[in-house]
Order: sequence, then structure tokens, then C-alpha cells
Amino acid sequence: MRKEAIALVIPAWNEADALKHLLPEIPTDLVQWIVVVDNNSTDATSHVARAAGATVVFEVQRGYGQTCWRGFQTARDLGADIVVFMDGDGSDNPVDLPAMVAPILADKADFVIGSRVGAQSESGAIPPQARLGNWLISRLVSWMYGTHVHDIGSFRAVRIQKLEQLNMQEMTFGWPVEMLVKAARAHFRIVEVSLHYRRRSHGQSKVAGTITGSTRAAYAMLSTMVRYARKKDLKYV
Repeated sequence: MRKEAIALVIPAWNEADALKHLLPEIPTDLVQWIVVVDNNSTDATSHVARAAGATVVFEVQRGYGQTCWRGFQTARDLGADIVVFMDGDGSDNPVDLPAMVAPILADKADFVIGSRVGAQSESGAIPPQARLGNWLISRLVSWMYGTHVHDIGSFRAVRIQKLEQLNMQEMTFGWPVEMLVKAARAHFRIVEVSLHYRRRSHGQSKVAGTITGSTRAAYAMLSTMVRYARKKDLKYV
């Protein structure tokens, strides 16, 4: 039986210092491609990624979802069967990669989402404002769609074919919520995995590290959830 190919997509904006430490940690025996999507960085993000052996693609249009979508397109074109999304700030721990893809490889899940709020996560890794926002949105999504998730995190794995079916449209921080809501409504098998989440290795988070950033991200996620909740019919590919 053919081994399923996995592409790891890392959206990055000015994460050169963090990537120097993160990329060598990634198990290359598990992941066939490491794709770093440089979202118009002004530092050495692309240089560091290339030096570590990653495939670098550029997305000049700013936006978290836009950057993830560019990474997905690259993973698909490379021939990947499974795509894993992981942040480039070092907080998502590569030690969790085997656990993230295992349910899909065992044909027990179509979509795996990592939870940063379990007992294995480093204390204080998630700022209080980010923890509160993610708790609220994950509870609402679980209540509305029966997903039983405890976090709306960035570390997630999904089959290429399944993600393509979702006809993703949200190119901001609402991308993770859109993916989860559409996957739930499409009756994907969704599994949550507890992560060894840790504090970012370098610098300050552009989102969770500030009240303004956390508020903007929470608004994007909440508005996305409400918008799709109002849609009775969703278009899938």
C-alpha cells in the first residue's frame, strides 16, 4: 500500500528567529514537504526557511487565511495527501506531529484539530485574553454543531481532498472557524488532540500577545461563525 504523503504548511510573517529553532525540530521522516509561506516579511524569514531545506512560497496579500490557502495550494500541487498547518512562532510543538496525523493515517478521522488548553501544555503559554476568546468560540461552535472541541487553534491536519471540498472563502483570522464549521456541517470525522503547546520561542505574538490583536482575531472568528450559522446551504466543491 502506498505511503500517504504529508505536507507541513507554516504561515510566517517576520518569524526568522523562531524558524531557526523550529525547523530543525520537525521530523523529516514523517513529513515529505515543509512549506513556509512568507506573508511579505521584512526580515530574513525566507532565507532562514530555505537554509533549513524548506520550500518557500510567497503570499503578498496579507491575511492569515490567505497565507494558509496559498500553502494549501502548494501542498496540493506537490502531490500531498494530507496537509498539516502549524504556526511558525515555535509555540506549536513538532513533537505532536505524529499524534496529529495518526487518526487520519488510521482512517479514523478526516480532520484533526489540536487543543492548546490540555494538561500537557506549558503554563502561561496562552495569554488570558486569548484563552477567554477561544473558550467562548469553541463552546459556541461545539454547542451549535456538536463538534466537542475545546480550542480553536492553528495546529490542524486534514486530507487535501477534504479541505478542497470545503470551498474556503475566509482569508482572515476567521479561517480556522470557517474550516471547523464547514467540516462539521459536512459531517467530517473530527478528532481533537491535546498538544504540548509552549510559549513562543522569540518575539511577541502579533495576535495573542496584545489586547488589540486578540480582539481583532476574536472578532474575525466570532463574525465568521455567526455568518456561517445563518447560511442554511453551504457550497462545497
